Amino acid sequence: MTYAVKEMFLTLQGEGAQAGRRAVFLRFAGCNLWSGREQDRASAICRFCDTDFVGVAGPGGGKFADAAGLAGAAEALWGADPAHRYIVLTGGEPMLQVDDALVDALHGAGFVIAIETNGTIPVHPGIDWVCVSPKAGSDVVQRSGDELKLVWPQPAAFLPGQGMDEMEDWGFANFLLQPLDDPQQEANTRACIDVVMDRPKWRLSLQNHKLLGLK
Repeated sequence: MTYAVKEMFLTLQGEGAQAGRRAVFLRFAGCNLWSGREQDRASAICRFCDTDFVGVAGPGGGKFADAAGLAGAAEALWGADPAHRYIVLTGGEPMLQVDDALVDALHGAGFVIAIETNGTIPVHPGIDWVCVSPKAGSDVVQRSGDELKLVWPQPAAFLPGQGMDEMEDWGFANFLLQPLDDPQQEANTRACIDVVMDRPKWRLSLQNHKLLGLK
């Protein structure tokens, strides 16, 4: 299989339960909830994405002919110290491309594998850390994992007292609420705080990489 990668870089995990952890970020091209083109945003299922996942021209990106080559590029980014290797598969939607060969190659290179997914495709069973970020209007089939990270606010499908009640019965170890990054971010953050104060099962997640000026 050829893997289409938008970008790959070494950074700190900026959000969620693993925030602050050194990580290789492997961003795959393509998504099943939005084409990535601005002209399609208004009609997409996910309309608030803040990530460029179109094409393969980003730093460290490209088309990789096999899993071994992609794992080797990730190893090179991590550097000489093989300890505590950690890689985050993201996108776009990474489960459009993740397969047995890639999981095996990354594990063979000593990586703990995390994934950030919209949950509309079942996650590969070999993934070590599963973060699902549901999008209103999509069919979430991956309802268990390590963290549920809900961007807030979203449309009425996720209003408190409706969708969030159902989500709290899903099989996740961590329930995180993250302010939507748009011009109303201050109000969005306040809304997240209000929900967490009302629903203590949830915790506030901030995008620390943006606050710190990290990629």
